[in-house]
Amino acid sequence: MSLALCIPPPPSLQRLQTHHHHSRIQIPPILRSNITLKPTLIPTFQHPKHPLSRSRISTVRSCHHQDPVNPPKSTRLETVLSAAASLYPVYVTLGALVAFLKPSTFSWFVEKAPHSYSFSLGLIMLAMGLTLEFKDLVNLFMQRPLSILFGCASQYTIMPACGFVISKLLGLSPSLSVGLILLSCCPGGTASNVVTLIAQGDVTLSIVMTVCSTLAAVLLTPLLTKVLAGTYVHVDAIKISISTMQVVVAPVLLGSYLQSTFPRVVKKTLPFAPLLAVLMASLLACSVFSENVARLKSSMVLTSLSSDSSPLVYARAFLSNEMGTVVLSVLLLHFAGFFVGYIAAALAGFKEPQRRAVSIEVGMQNSSLGVVLAASHFSSAMVALPPAVSAVIMNIMGSSLGFFWRCVTPSDPQSSSNHGAKGLIE
Repeated sequence: MSLALCIPPPPSLQRLQTHHHHSRIQIPPILRSNITLKPTLIPTFQHPKHPLSRSRISTVRSCHHQDPVNPPKSTRLETVLSAAASLYPVYVTLGALVAFLKPSTFSWFVEKAPHSYSFSLGLIMLAMGLTLEFKDLVNLFMQRPLSILFGCASQYTIMPACGFVISKLLGLSPSLSVGLILLSCCPGGTASNVVTLIAQGDVTLSIVMTVCSTLAAVLLTPLLTKVLAGTYVHVDAIKISISTMQVVVAPVLLGSYLQSTFPRVVKKTLPFAPLLAVLMASLLACSVFSENVARLKSSMVLTSLSSDSSPLVYARAFLSNEMGTVVLSVLLLHFAGFFVGYIAAALAGFKEPQRRAVSIEVGMQNSSLGVVLAASHFSSAMVALPPAVSAVIMNIMGSSLGFFWRCVTPSDPQSSSNHGAKGLIE
């Protein structure tokens, strides 16, 4: 370490000899109490009889550390793209209104399903992969396996329990109860990774939790649905495993590879990744919702009200029919997932970025899988209503929570990808 002398050294210090550039310099006792040491600053010597004022002592910061007080400023384009990505709840809300009023707007995308859905999911996960380094994924498995296990356990305990309790409290019909429980037993969706990125959470943990919970759905979704709803739902193990590898694992690994191989190109395109993921997630959610608008409208009975009725009367009538009950149950389910997931992560000793990741991952389900399973294994169209409504409500709630957390910087943001849950690991 270099030494800056503010005054000529005394004779006793001039007689010191250094035999090697790594040799230690012995400081006379008279000067030891007058050395001022500061992190990343060059120590300054002061004469014991003539101390220098603070204004005359120059400080030099190390060039190897970034200034935490003045971080690099974002360009105007990056600021605009970041602000546009944070409008996720606006995109989903407007898209849902369009899908409800005119479902044919999304027919060009729905008609090409499931390939269009898989392609959009792949783009979302590719955008997430561009924000990660492969070593982060490896370190997560090697250093924080208990964090992953805790997240998956929370996914398949908190949400199924909340779904069962809410269906009983609201007195849902058997078909709607099965639909809500089926939704609560589904794995986490890829939209949770986008929301975690917006919320400044641990994106690496979120992605790994999504992969693990999706693979575990082969066994846990049918088992939990059977136990809680009394109905067995078959999940194709081979199909869901291949789909997970295609639309989740492979795009993430490809994005990480591109980042390490072409860092300059990725650095230029990286500001566009969050906005691309947000737009694709909004399109996917609204398309799934538009497919089920006919079922939703058939369950709404508001024609008996006069045109001059007050909004409060409309609200009461809406909540009194099946559609209103479904909306209320889905709202309560996702709210409970976000809230209980965050509290559980906090009690387990997770830091703030990991708490946000666990909360979002637990609260946001793969509603598309729920709709497919409901339509494939149940004759009643009402079973698919909770997952279909969740496709929009979940994204609005999750993206709004992500926008709120985006405005609240984590107290320990440096731990978002490098540090695990202290309470579980230590």
